[in-house]
Amino acid sequence: MEKNEDFFQNVFAVARLIPKGRVTNYGAIAKYLGAARSSRMVGWAMNAAHSQKKKVPAHRVVNRIGMLTGKHHFETPFLMQELLEKEGVKVENDKIVNFKKHFWDPMAELAL
Repeated sequence: MEKNEDFFQNVFAVARLIPKGRVTNYGAIAKYLGAARSSRMVGWAMNAAHSQKKKVPAHRVVNRIGMLTGKHHFETPFLMQELLEKEGVKVENDKIVNFKKHFWDPMAELAL
């Protein structure tokens, strides 16, 4: 397995831990994995999440200000928002409403 594949699997593992109704961002996952400058790579992993046999809740990973920047990588451009709203996360204009309330920080929530 390539190093990138290992990193992607670690990203998927963290994303699977995000509770329903909560969101995190690419940078928080990267920082938790000890690769703070790799938030873009976390985004690439989320783009590949649909190929995993075990479901990855990629809809719970947004950008640093709560924007649904990955929405175009879902089956429809509205699916990411629909999945979040089903979990009680309100979205307006492609942005999480009350982002801080819903933010899940793996550094604080998970023990390394």
